[in-house]
Amino acid sequence: MTGAANTRMNAGARREHLLDAAKALVAAQGFHTLSIEAVARAAGITRPIVYRHFADLAELLEALVDRETTRALAQLREFLPADLGGDDPRPGLLAALDGYLHAVRDDPVTWRLVLMPPEGAPGLLGERIAAGRAAVVEQLARAVGPGAGSPDPELTARSLSAVADEAARLTLADPERYPPERIVAHAQWLFNLFYKRV
Repeated sequence: MTGAANTRMNAGARREHLLDAAKALVAAQGFHTLSIEAVARAAGITRPIVYRHFADLAELLEALVDRETTRALAQLREFLPADLGGDDPRPGLLAALDGYLHAVRDDPVTWRLVLMPPEGAPGLLGERIAAGRAAVVEQLARAVGPGAGSPDPELTARSLSAVADEAARLTLADPERYPPERIVAHAQWLFNLFYKRV
């Protein structure tokens, strides 16, 4: 960003720019290296400008955690199934897994923060991740309820969530070896192997 463009930002855009700079620093070096000075330097501005938007580092971290966990949950809501009742829940589950893995592939920095928190991650991040995971499990449990044939919707939802998260970590760790298409094809094989029509 040029110096002139950097000085013309409105408050909202400046705040997002600072959060983007903090996110990039965390992704590259972990939370333990984050400081107001480092964020200012990465954003190409001075420390007083950072302090106009965030009272201190703790407030900046909270805003970053809020933004990234909200972003991740919003992406999940786009493709999580609402109801898998009917003759065959497999297409809905496969579509949800495919959507999840493509979201992870398309926004790896956000999803690394959520699925593989870096060293020095604040406790707040863990709390937000746990709350988000609980919401996902609850929605999945409703989707795989009696109409979809699960004898224990909560355990089915927890199992599906754990498998999907591990698949997402594989995609993050080695996207060439574990592309979404490979994982979804394997999931289809598993569903076909274990699914019993109700």
